[in-house]
Amino acid sequence: MTLVDRLLAPFRRPAARRTSAAAGLERRFRIDCELRYEVAGPTDFVFLLHAFDGGDQQVIEESIVCEPAAPLHVFSDAQGQRYMRLRAEGGEVALHYRAEVRRRAPVPATRPRAERPVSELPDELLPWLLPTRYCESDLLGHAARKLFGERAAGEARVQAIVDWIHEHLDYAVGTTQAATTSRDVFVQRAGVCRDFAHLAITFCRALNIPARFTVGYAPFETPPPDFHAVCEAWLEGEWVPFDPTGLAPVEDLVRIASGRDASEVAFANIFGPARMVSMAPKIERLDAPGSG
Repeated sequence: MTLVDRLLAPFRRPAARRTSAAAGLERRFRIDCELRYEVAGPTDFVFLLHAFDGGDQQVIEESIVCEPAAPLHVFSDAQGQRYMRLRAEGGEVALHYRAEVRRRAPVPATRPRAERPVSELPDELLPWLLPTRYCESDLLGHAARKLFGERAAGEARVQAIVDWIHEHLDYAVGTTQAATTSRDVFVQRAGVCRDFAHLAITFCRALNIPARFTVGYAPFETPPPDFHAVCEAWLEGEWVPFDPTGLAPVEDLVRIASGRDASEVAFANIFGPARMVSMAPKIERLDAPGSG
């Protein structure tokens, strides 16, 4: 084992998993998320912190507190994803979001889900086929077809993409930055969850499979707690989640929002002179053995 391998070993997982043996059961989670900022002057924030409430996920209770106290405006987009606006004049600002969420884990399909040709896709899915700032499916099309073009179409092909990324990319904090794209990650073969998800989405779109970037709260031990990103592919009429990092089972992800790439679902957009001091998006599974 090389020195690099020894340093990265704590961040690697044995397999990229999509579901577990307990799929289909209801699970309960407690979220305790705190963000702190140092604000040097008048600043507007737009946050994406609220757990999604709908479909297989239900918010049982929640609260959000700002210190010092300030007006908080929460609004929803067409998909029901909830954003929050805040204006701060200066000093230290702290946000504390708490929630209890119940979600139903996906029931395993009785057979692999199929792809649909572009001609049969609903109109609203066409944007999920297009290249974006971080998912350059037009530039990586040749690579996608060479690597996965001969694979059996459908869920097996998406799983092959996810497995390839899990095998060939190192999960290494600090190797990428906000401007890193899927093409950058494909070349350097290292990144974090957003980079793994971007590359999976890019390969899917290059093969005419609609794919989106989904972010949420997920329980995992290392690296330190953070928001988590996965890829979702449209297969046989539904969005099916895949996590190329293998950091946590996808059925334990409490969804916040989905977008074409990370630029559309950032947990914070900042308009003014502010910097983040600390971030602690914690989540606990309440129905797990030994939980409180």
